[in-house]
Amino acid sequence: MSRTKTSIVRRKRHKKVLNLTKGFRGTNNRLYKRAHEALLHAGQYAYIGRKLRKRDIRRLWITRITAAVKQIGESLNYSRFIKNLKTAKIELNRKMLSEIAVKDFDTFKEIVAKTQK
Repeated sequence: MSRTKTSIVRRKRHKKVLNLTKGFRGTNNRLYKRAHEALLHAGQYAYIGRKLRKRDIRRLWITRITAAVKQIGESLNYSRFIKNLKTAKIELNRKMLSEIAVKDFDTFKEIVAKTQK
């Protein structure tokens, strides 16, 4: 059986990794081994970041709803408001509630009024 060399295949793989790591700091964009390790870590950070972004956005929605509820009534807070929504059978998710609270405060006041009845 004849001997095969990996020159073209290896060069392609190395070029692919080095192209993906353009903009990385230090030797992480020049040396293949360092670039490959940096690329693996970058992938892990990106995966974790995609999960964290969902958490952060939900936290933002809750903060916006809390601020809007506090403006309407001092005795009312976020947890009571959400409980009242469920008992009033108003099915609006937190994303929509925060958008309404930011962009159309009068409508949000009406929603709060319906939950307090």
